[in-house]
Amino acid sequence: MLSKTKKGTIGENLAVDYLEKKGYRILQRNYRFEHGEIDIIAEDGNVLVFVEVKARRSKEFGEPEDAVTPRKREKIRATANGYLFENNIDDKECRFDVIAIDYQDTKTEIRHITDAF
Repeated sequence: MLSKTKKGTIGENLAVDYLEKKGYRILQRNYRFEHGEIDIIAEDGNVLVFVEVKARRSKEFGEPEDAVTPRKREKIRATANGYLFENNIDDKECRFDVIAIDYQDTKTEIRHITDAF
């Protein structure tokens, strides 16, 4: 049985592969600022994209994207502001995406929700 950290890393690796195939440029993974973390920071053309990855093996607790609660969104926004501050970025369009991954039996389904919040 895989640990929660290993499962998260597998999901993030799938998300990175997915985004790169769509032409995104990955800038950073697992960015931390104060008490927050952003799974993936990427560029989609000229847009800076902060990506939260959620993966689930069952629907028992709902869809993966349901885990991005209002409180989690607030924390991601605060962490994104930290990234912008640390990198002296103040003139770039930004967006928040969610990548939801369902591991069902032998198939994996990836949903990319752009401009999720």
